[in-house]
Amino acid sequence: MDKLIVTIAQGLVEDKAAVNVTVDEPNEEGIIVYHLHVAADDMGRVIGKQGRIAKAIRTVVRAAANKADKKVAVEID
Repeated sequence: MDKLIVTIAQGLVEDKAAVNVTVDEPNEEGIIVYHLHVAADDMGRVIGKQGRIAKAIRTVVRAAANKADKKVAVEID
């Protein structure tokens, strides 16, 4: 799942080396939280106007997680 997030984010940003994903352990509800870290200059590219790109990233990752019967959340830091 983290490779999917990195691949999507690297396609959006200019500083591809700064893209990093950290994973939290599942919480009591079984939700795995993925934290996407990008360079400060690329934050707007990943979030998009009114958060549309961020919402699209979360939708794609959730769809992939549903196939694997997992619950995930993506946070952009």
